[in-house]
Amino acid sequence: MPYSTATMQAEKRSVAGNSVLAAIAITGLKIVVGITTGSLGILSEAAHSGLDLIAAIITFFSVRVSDKPADADHQYGHGKVENFSAFIETGLLLLTCVWIIYEAIKRLFFRHVEIEPSAWAFVVMGLSIGVDTWRSRALGRIAEKYDSQALEADALHFSTDVWSSSVVILGLLLVLMGRALHVDWLRDADPVAALVVAGIVVHVSWRLARKTIDALLDAAPAGVRSQIIDAVRRVQGVIEVDRVRIRRAGNRYFADVSVGLARTVTFQHSGQVAAAVTDAVHRVLPDADVTVNSIPWADRTENIFDQIRAVATRHNLNVHDVSVQDLHGRLHVEQHLELDERLSLKEAHDRVTALEAEMREEVPEISSILTHIESEPATIEPGDEIVRDAALERRLKAIAAEFPEVLDMHEIEIKRVRGRLYVSCHCTLADDLPLSRVHDIQTDLEIRFKQDAPELFRVLIHPEPMTDNRR
Repeated sequence: MPYSTATMQAEKRSVAGNSVLAAIAITGLKIVVGITTGSLGILSEAAHSGLDLIAAIITFFSVRVSDKPADADHQYGHGKVENFSAFIETGLLLLTCVWIIYEAIKRLFFRHVEIEPSAWAFVVMGLSIGVDTWRSRALGRIAEKYDSQALEADALHFSTDVWSSSVVILGLLLVLMGRALHVDWLRDADPVAALVVAGIVVHVSWRLARKTIDALLDAAPAGVRSQIIDAVRRVQGVIEVDRVRIRRAGNRYFADVSVGLARTVTFQHSGQVAAAVTDAVHRVLPDADVTVNSIPWADRTENIFDQIRAVATRHNLNVHDVSVQDLHGRLHVEQHLELDERLSLKEAHDRVTALEAEMREEVPEISSILTHIESEPATIEPGDEIVRDAALERRLKAIAAEFPEVLDMHEIEIKRVRGRLYVSCHCTLADDLPLSRVHDIQTDLEIRFKQDAPELFRVLIHPEPMTDNRR
């Protein structure tokens, strides 16, 4: 289910703000009870909660900053602020562990401190467990909903607070039990409980440190890169996946994908393939910001015609009517090339000469190339009139009847453009006729039309399959 940016920001800030208020209350109560009882377990919990308060404040401000949109100085947005705040929280947790372990070892081996467990100690620790459970669940729900690493770190902190508070209560109970049963070694249960708390904090810190450092160093999620490569390789038109790079900023992934496409594909088709690649990445990382770079690739299945067209495409030129003849083991190429009609003959010839040289270098088997230069229209030609000439139409139809493959000739149109005659018509041919034969018929018809009617300047024949005319 999609959520608006405003809703996401409001929910993240609300749960982070409530966490700060709860942390202030719990930290204050633990400090008071820890000092009055002398319990290192409770004092360690107070220190832990105090750093949790600092972490909650950092998280509160980080989620406010991280939701800001990208700008000129932060093109990938401000999401890394969340990762950095989680890193700071990790450092604070480790500092807590150092102090707790130091005090616990000192009380176990060098200076015994008498503990005075009170009812308030158990009340405060029980209240802490309840509040931490509520905070952890609320933060975890919003963190999962919006994939927020800062809120996830806070939720992880408070979930471990529940366990560490439970360990402290157990330590206090063992102290009371030792006094009642006159078991001296149970007096050390409180510093032992503090060491257990420190162990829990170290475990959480290590898990959090690995995630935050991976995020700050742009480490790709385990297995995701290979999933993206497999998905992209299945996209039709992709010859090779050259590079996949993934980075994370806050709750947003960015993926840079370079794919090899046949170098003969059009720019428009490469855009379609890039869109398909983006969809493939989104099937792995649904909300990722994807950048696709298309690299022209020489396909192993290319034939000589593909290689010739690829060289022309490299220069944004279009060759057609390419013909290759094998004369005594030497290849001769003939081709038509369209160039801007505004070029001079010298400019056009220089371009063709350079193109032919590059084609021979690309395909050493070619012995010679002959290029027919055509002008590529750059202006719209003004038409004068539509000519009605029944006699000419009958003559053209009679010529078409001489070709057994031409089943029908219709929609004959004669135009006069700049004082010259243009003829266009539709010819019906058999559905299964090879395209090469269709082209030969069109060429022969054009020649015959101009032989019979020399006044024709241009002839355009549109072939149609027989089934198309039965509809």
